Amino acid sequence: MSILFKRTKILATIGPATNSPDMIDKLVLAGVNGFRLNFSHGSYEERDQQIEWIRARGGKPVAILQDLQGPKIRLGNLQHDVEVKQGDELTLQYGVEHDGGLLLPVQYNLAEKVQEGQPLYLFDGKVRTTVVRIKDDISIVVKVENDGVLMSRKGINLPETDFGGDILTPKDLQDIEYGATKDIDYVALSFVQSADDINNLRQILLGHGSTAHIIAKVETKAAVREDVLEEIVKVSDGVMVARGDLAVEAGTEIVPIVQRKIIALCRKYGKLSIVATQMMASMVDAPEPTRAEVSDVSTAVILGTDAVMLSDETANGRYPIETVKAMKKVILYTQEHSSVATISDYISGVKSQRDAISTAAVTLAEELGASVIVAETKSGATAASIAAHRPNLPIISVTSEPRSAQQLGLSYANKSFVRPDGEKAGLDLARELKAVGFFGEVSPVTVVIVSGRQPGLIGGTDTIRVRVLE
Repeated sequence: MSILFKRTKILATIGPATNSPDMIDKLVLAGVNGFRLNFSHGSYEERDQQIEWIRARGGKPVAILQDLQGPKIRLGNLQHDVEVKQGDELTLQYGVEHDGGLLLPVQYNLAEKVQEGQPLYLFDGKVRTTVVRIKDDISIVVKVENDGVLMSRKGINLPETDFGGDILTPKDLQDIEYGATKDIDYVALSFVQSADDINNLRQILLGHGSTAHIIAKVETKAAVREDVLEEIVKVSDGVMVARGDLAVEAGTEIVPIVQRKIIALCRKYGKLSIVATQMMASMVDAPEPTRAEVSDVSTAVILGTDAVMLSDETANGRYPIETVKAMKKVILYTQEHSSVATISDYISGVKSQRDAISTAAVTLAEELGASVIVAETKSGATAASIAAHRPNLPIISVTSEPRSAQQLGLSYANKSFVRPDGEKAGLDLARELKAVGFFGEVSPVTVVIVSGRQPGLIGGTDTIRVRVLE
């Protein structure tokens, strides 16, 4: 028996279009499982209010993701749009004011990082240039390769520039300190180049007493190297395929293949995977998605991603609720009519006792035709390990930790509940769900319970039980 619920989760960005408690309620009811707070914009006062609105809902646990800006380099404010021609030479200078000409302000001292001959893309790749010289300690000169128009505060990409681990800006450090005092479940690190970037952030979070999990945003050429990418996945708690900057930094042609690799690696190591950027971009202005966008979301579901993310669609779009409903509709139809792609080459081999027990539990549930797998978990790791196998049935996670329940809100097929630790916590929850009709009219209900002999002990998962609820 297959219970109808969406196994791939939806992460939505809060912005001007959804900045109210009423809209947050409507988004959750439409199918949102987590909210992204984009720290490139907005004030702490706004964040305080948004977090309060999300947590005031009650009901199902909802994840909150803090997305750090990182070294997102932008043009400064221009007096007017600047038209450039192929062959023009532009001077990019840190801290200068625009004089109306081709001396352009930038919000980062590029002279400290770039080298002559390196590519530099303006307006998120719309105007391509090459660095021709480092003029002084605070400015560089670039040569324009195509005609275009530049506008205030548009992004700059430097795909071959090595930032040498310097990816946490003073603003990021301040935002991390703020987030550590709030009910934040995930911190997304922008422009990750190596596993060291994740380890560095981990130490900073621990220093602030934060239990937030780290999401590595893969959007640089350095991060997608074969030897580097797997190490990033291993040390992170999850990975976001940040397809916008990745396409500009490394080439649009690599994005579909990198997306597949990241999802597969995340499944291999039991880590969260998020596919982001322009999944339903046309719905910023239109009430229906394009066929290409529907195919894009469906492909992510078939590949087995944990979550798909909406950015401008819910932050600034005219149809945020309709967008979430459309995405949920695609997810449900896809999962009911297509199997999740297998990745046996990636997940073969036993890595730990927990992984072996998770594998056995999923196999047993499928062979018995169970209605649900119940995971008794403290940190959420057991539930995530079960989810890595992408079972075709719900994973009911029961934990005494609200943070773990909220984090599992974005984990594949997971429905999480907060309950006190106890020997029968999972069984009692299954009976409670049966009593309220969660399993429909099916009777008896077969339940596979994964637990430990010492309830509440992290890493103590060692037991599989089968129970039939009459």
